[in-house]
Amino acid sequence: MKVRTLVSVVVLILGQYVVSAQQSPYSIRKTAFSSDGYDEFAPVFYGNGLVFCTDRGQAVNSQGKAVVKMYYVDTASANSKIRPFSKYLKSKLNDGPASFNRAGDTIYYSRNLVVEGNFKLLSTYRNKLGLFYAASEGKGWGKVREIRFNTEWFNITMPCLSHDGRRLYFASDKPDGVGGLDIYYSNWKNGYWEDPVNLGPEVNTEGNETYPFVTETGELFFSSDGRSGLGGKDVYVTKQKDNGWHTPVRLSAPVNSEYDDFGIVTTADVREGYFSSNRGKSVDIYHFTSEMPQVWFAEAQKENQYCFSVSDTGRIVVDTLSMQYVWDFGDNTKMTGTRVHHCFPGPGKYTLALDIIDRTTGKPYFRKQTYDIEIVDYDQPYISGPAYAIAGEAVEFDGMKSYLPGYTVTGFFWDFGDGTQKTGAGPSHTFASPGEFDVRLGLTIRSQATGDVLKRAVTRKIWIFSSRSERDSWLAARSSAVTEPFDLRQFENVSVRDQYSAEAEFLKEAVFQVEILSSKTKMDLSNPLFRSVPVKYSVREVHYPETDTYSYVIDQQMSLMAAYPAFTEMMALGFRSATVRLFVLTDPAERELNVLKRNYGVMTDTYFDARNRLVTNAYLMLDQVVMLMNKYPSLKLEIGVHTDNQGVAGTLERLSQTRAQVIVNYLINRGVSESRLTPRGYGSSRPVAPNANWLDRRLNRRVEFSVIR
Repeated sequence: MKVRTLVSVVVLILGQYVVSAQQSPYSIRKTAFSSDGYDEFAPVFYGNGLVFCTDRGQAVNSQGKAVVKMYYVDTASANSKIRPFSKYLKSKLNDGPASFNRAGDTIYYSRNLVVEGNFKLLSTYRNKLGLFYAASEGKGWGKVREIRFNTEWFNITMPCLSHDGRRLYFASDKPDGVGGLDIYYSNWKNGYWEDPVNLGPEVNTEGNETYPFVTETGELFFSSDGRSGLGGKDVYVTKQKDNGWHTPVRLSAPVNSEYDDFGIVTTADVREGYFSSNRGKSVDIYHFTSEMPQVWFAEAQKENQYCFSVSDTGRIVVDTLSMQYVWDFGDNTKMTGTRVHHCFPGPGKYTLALDIIDRTTGKPYFRKQTYDIEIVDYDQPYISGPAYAIAGEAVEFDGMKSYLPGYTVTGFFWDFGDGTQKTGAGPSHTFASPGEFDVRLGLTIRSQATGDVLKRAVTRKIWIFSSRSERDSWLAARSSAVTEPFDLRQFENVSVRDQYSAEAEFLKEAVFQVEILSSKTKMDLSNPLFRSVPVKYSVREVHYPETDTYSYVIDQQMSLMAAYPAFTEMMALGFRSATVRLFVLTDPAERELNVLKRNYGVMTDTYFDARNRLVTNAYLMLDQVVMLMNKYPSLKLEIGVHTDNQGVAGTLERLSQTRAQVIVNYLINRGVSESRLTPRGYGSSRPVAPNANWLDRRLNRRVEFSVIR
């Protein structure tokens, strides 16, 4: 038996899809108000009952088809009689199906575009269906208005308004569709309904998709005859996702049957609802209930990650023979090494610091990095339970670790993948046979802010073995696999913010300064605290306005390890708070000078030959220095020359002083005032490397240009 069509010749259609593995526990019964002699279909919730369409007692058009009208029945009352819904919304031709907003004071419904005039003339093929709306006014309805995109060229019918009232679904045979009748939607924006959008081939087929209905939780039900189903028209459900729609799922029998089933409405948890079917003598409305909430669409459960790898791969070179990397994870755990693996105790906020420690003294030498880390559990339902078990033994599951901030869980639904379903937060289940099963947890949740109801679901696998020996063999194979630790920044549930990065500062033309002490108050450089500083160092004050602190510095180097000798010397002299800090050069002359030193180098053999004569590289560098001093007339420089320790101290000091004077003489000959230049021979008194081998000794043989303040 086929469903009778409306005057508009729109076929009442519903569809279907491949059914899930197990049969859903639906119970159905024909409603008491349905009749055998007339059609009743397309129910929609309104007040304490239903508004639906019927052809009972209606006129017949020129094609012998009865028009349909909207009726109402109070389903809360056992003795309720059906009655016409509203005289204010009644026309000469078809009225309905309908949809209401959440408050029930606005109706959207289908009717013929032309409804005034001679009945026979109105009942023509070209008199298409369109969408209309009206607002409640007292006991009636106000002026009926037309949706802006109605047209005489195709049908727009079967409206369904979303729970928030911001989206209107409908069926249409627009020529841009996939098949006959397709599902479309229009969004409410800037005070009007936007142009319709086709749901696309994920939902629509070459057949007909009709009677959309969307639940409070966002699941979209519809009917289709374009899919392989149980009957001509079956009921399907889908849900929108980020980049489209989930593959529609066909509802199980007995909702769907070998007949035409369509026009479903249901509660958010799908435990109760109504649908239309011609499985009887006419098209009737059936009431269905389900023993279990229904959850069809589940995402793979994401495992919360608390264990990570961290490593130092920066450009600041550290001599690990004398230094040690120390990671402080902010959870009372410290670890050493350039790459470490650590498991945090759980979600929370942590401060991770990487310090370089002097192995000899155990004191902090330099802080390379500070991270602010926040670990949160994934925003999802969460299945707690074993990953494997033995057939015939009870397995305990728990959904209480579900993390859904801003929502209250109102229901738990479990599907164990073996045909068994249960409710409750922590069910116990026994798998009868071995195998690999997909356990699914569905939650109904309510927004604490708006009261809106949603559904969320996840799935995860469990392996069931026939015996303990089989399980143990499987576990042994899994444990043999080598798993690389996960990098800290690779996971969605971890946010990392660089609180301080020495690497980032280093890229800003920074230098390494040896700080002997820091103070919130400004200190006099003649303070007795500074008397033990050797003459070869000069104490310099640096103010940090961001923290309003004063730093007292005795050395400045271009590399981290070059600052180490001065640091160890200060520690030995009793400056236990000595450390190395990065200082970003702000003086433009000093910044440019630093660039020159990086470009031309500071090694003595790049400045002098064996007879203490300047070489080509020296001339190139010194000519740049001349240009710099001409650019900044107030700039004064110290030219410091250093040697290794191979020789007598007095001889080395004289050699370095001679070389410093050679450089100064060249600059004077190029026009630089002698008063702006200070030659200084340090000999071997300020090494930047241990002098243990020729490579270290070469590092100590250097020429340094320093700004005199």
